[in-house]
Amino acid sequence: MMNIGRREFVSATSAAIAYAFFPTQAVIGESKMYGLIGKMIVAEGKRDDLIRILLEGVSGMPGCLSYVVAKDPADKNAVWITEVWDSKKSHAASLKLPSVQAAIAKGKPMIVGFGENFVTEPVGGHGLPKK
Repeated sequence: MMNIGRREFVSATSAAIAYAFFPTQAVIGESKMYGLIGKMIVAEGKRDDLIRILLEGVSGMPGCLSYVVAKDPADKNAVWITEVWDSKKSHAASLKLPSVQAAIAKGKPMIVGFGENFVTEPVGGHGLPKK
């Protein structure tokens, strides 16, 4: 199993647990929305355990408009996380929340690597605020 550092884990997860790259173009009031899509590779047999950890702390993250955890149907050891935040600043602040720090500590040993990671520019959709 590959040793994953705290910085790598925080970078890949959004409740974090994701990368903080560049600001986006979609705007809610004065703030630009910020989107992330990332793939985590999980130790054999640990995917459901990691999913539970990721979903435990998703409520109560200020500025989080959408946080979706999904199984990769083509890879039994992969998890995709899709996030939309009201701003890049809110995402960065979420990484300091006690619930996110606890999820990082519990989930880190289950992560063996990371796949693709993308910053997106949310422009709207079901459940998102209108510009």
